[in-house]
Amino acid sequence: MKSMKMMKKQAQAGFTLIELMIVVAIIGILAAVAIPQYSNYTTKAKVANAMSAVDPYKTAVALCIQENGNSKTDCSSTANNGKGIPTAFTATKELSDVTVENGKITATFNSGVGTGVDGMNMTFDPNISDTGVSWTIGTSVTNDAAKGAILKNSATQ
Repeated sequence: MKSMKMMKKQAQAGFTLIELMIVVAIIGILAAVAIPQYSNYTTKAKVANAMSAVDPYKTAVALCIQENGNSKTDCSSTANNGKGIPTAFTATKELSDVTVENGKITATFNSGVGTGVDGMNMTFDPNISDTGVSWTIGTSVTNDAAKGAILKNSATQ
């Protein structure tokens, strides 16, 4: 006959159904929190990369303003006016187009950047002062995480 100890050992092999259900519930809760946070993180990273792609335009506009006697009137990318502003933009993963009109830079996001960002714009409008150029930032982005990253990363330059 089997001893009581042997029977008890056999009865406790494996996990009970309730233990497995608890583990599945915990994993579900973690996934419900982690997936949206990861999505926001990747969207903010893509927006930061797009902001970096606009930096050469900001530098070119600032130089154009200085060379024009603190006027942004002729600082445009629509024609090769010899002011150093690129006339053509090579699309990146994040941006489909960047244009400059009288110093105001408009960057258009590509699709695939994130919800509330795809196809939207961000604008950089130069403010001229005696000490330099600062930028007023505007955006049509509706994603709160991306909008915060745009406004945070572009405070004043």
